[in-house]
Amino acid sequence: MDPVSETPAAIDFRRFRVLPHRRELLAEGRPVELGGRAFDVLVALIEARGTVNSKDALMQRVWADRIVEENNLQAQISVLRRAFGADRDLIRTVAGRGYQFTSEIHSVSAQPNAPASAGVPQPTLAASSRSTNLPEAVSELIGRDAELDEVLEFSASHRLVTLTGAGGIGKTRLGLAVAHRLLPQFADGVWLAEFSPLTGPGLVAATVAGAVGLELSGGEVSTQRIAHALAGRRMLLVMDTCEHVIAAAAAMAEAVLRTSSAVHIIATSREPLRVEGEWVYPVPPLAVPAENAADQDDPMDYGAVRLFVERTRAAEPHFAPDRRGATMIAAICRRLDGIPLGIELAAARAAALGIGELAARLDDRFQMLTGGWRTALPRHQTLRATLDWSYELLAEPERVILRRLAVFAGAFGLEGAVAVAAISEISPLEVVDGLFNLVSKSLVSTEEGAVARYRLLDTMRAYGLQKLTESGELEAVARRHAEYYRDLFERAETEMEVRPATEWLADYGRRIDNLRAALD
Repeated sequence: MDPVSETPAAIDFRRFRVLPHRRELLAEGRPVELGGRAFDVLVALIEARGTVNSKDALMQRVWADRIVEENNLQAQISVLRRAFGADRDLIRTVAGRGYQFTSEIHSVSAQPNAPASAGVPQPTLAASSRSTNLPEAVSELIGRDAELDEVLEFSASHRLVTLTGAGGIGKTRLGLAVAHRLLPQFADGVWLAEFSPLTGPGLVAATVAGAVGLELSGGEVSTQRIAHALAGRRMLLVMDTCEHVIAAAAAMAEAVLRTSSAVHIIATSREPLRVEGEWVYPVPPLAVPAENAADQDDPMDYGAVRLFVERTRAAEPHFAPDRRGATMIAAICRRLDGIPLGIELAAARAAALGIGELAARLDDRFQMLTGGWRTALPRHQTLRATLDWSYELLAEPERVILRRLAVFAGAFGLEGAVAVAAISEISPLEVVDGLFNLVSKSLVSTEEGAVARYRLLDTMRAYGLQKLTESGELEAVARRHAEYYRDLFERAETEMEVRPATEWLADYGRRIDNLRAALD
């Protein structure tokens, strides 16, 4: 019998359908962009019907008679998981063995009168009119109208724009929203390379190649080779979550920009790539009402409050806070620093606990704010996991400096940072350098003014204090902090007689929170 006739016309699983003869994957009836290699890997996984495919067997089947590195297979698995989106658990990694397809499948037989041409394989790119692999947004981007316009303006003028910010600030959501808006401007498409699942920098090049659909036969999948393959294309490449592979991502961006004048890049990272031509856009927290906002000021005018209310309504459709409730929500959003991830996690608890109980329990935010989306990456499922991810990426001296700086309540200057953090193995020069690095990695914020002032967001400070306590250094660091402010206010007392009162108050009044902390 002709083997083509034995191939099912379609294979269904969850919300997807595979059309083997057309070499096409559909999601809810819409074509999903896949390269030929990724499609071959998918078919091999499906045909195993729940058994584990070894990595060697998959590579031998997909790259027959050719020697390839394991990272080629990992890149194609990443392509498939991106295509599956919320259903990325369809492919399970079995440590030390290989990969397993986890869903039940249903085969649909071919129709008797199917045209003979149906058996002719068609390249996916030619069969589909899509020019992107961007996932469709499943919820509204709330409170980011101004930021969206600003990044679009940046992208019109600069070929590399990096969105930076703390974990959970919404860099990826904003970057994808910008990329969707830019689709009509790039004839060769807008392509997303997700670095989140990567375990090392060696996979960056293969991930980019898979994302843009490059079929590179033979040889090493290198940064330069990909850059030359993209030369002449008018396209936008979105490199998402670069911080844990920052050097490789920077090398890729620089090589692509130097080789092609028509490729643009949007990167998301907790720190800048630091390559020539980069323009950095620090993604701010969502807007929250000030603590002393006027009574006529409507909390619902602020993005953080709107996000909280919308996410709470998703679990409790009849949720409609009154004026007092909206004011309490505003206070919750302030304590969470306007960080979207923290607000979404809090809103998920609000439907069950109520606003008042939630607000009362925020001191224990790391135990409270759990239960993110089941399909989210592990570091986005709890507030602590998000901060753990950032903390573990730091060099050890930076971790020590960060947790020591958590003793400050409110803003502090460079002199204070050195006085408190330069203990034993950490020199004053290392504190200065470490503070600069923590600012660039979005873990310490700066305040505008003639003299630089620094601050840890409340959530990061709470996390840092826990780490400081665990390290056994809390008492020693707190004493250094108290001694510094004792000396500072002794000097303030002598200056009170010779400086204008308004000037003296402006200088020392802003230090009152640290004075109280020192007294405590």
